[in-house]
Amino acid sequence: MPHPLLVQLRFTRDEFQRALAGLTDADARRRFLPMNCISWNIGHLAWQEQRYWLWRGQGTLLLPEIDTQFSFGAPASTPELTAVWEAWHTIVAAADPWLDTLNEADMVAAPQGSDAPGNSLLGTMCLRMIYHYWYHLGESMAVRQMLGHTGLPEFVGSMDTVAPYRSG
Repeated sequence: MPHPLLVQLRFTRDEFQRALAGLTDADARRRFLPMNCISWNIGHLAWQEQRYWLWRGQGTLLLPEIDTQFSFGAPASTPELTAVWEAWHTIVAAADPWLDTLNEADMVAAPQGSDAPGNSLLGTMCLRMIYHYWYHLGESMAVRQMLGHTGLPEFVGSMDTVAPYRSG
């Protein structure tokens, strides 16, 4: 069974995808300054997933272009929606088998060779990843509302059945 933080991370990823379901490429590329567009946010979260779980966790940089195009401080862009979702799914699929091996002892350790500020613990990195998703999920929902989208998801999904509290 995955560590409780990983259950929460996966629930958060699912909520992110649910919030962006039905989004068109044109709407995903639309910017309301100073915010980034939704497709950039997807690429940015793919960047963090890759940075944390593939690079810091396993020493692998699967998609180098994601590392340069969507890193913190990278220039704004309006990437194609299908391309960023494909990159996101590729990175998540590559990260998950390694994440599934983590236990409580791993969560309170820094990843090998970590370049994380203060050599963050894996558990702290997981929390930061979860919170980062919720930040950009809210931002992306605001953009969707500004675009006039209706019938959007409200609140969080089936947390009680999919990701209830569980002690570590």
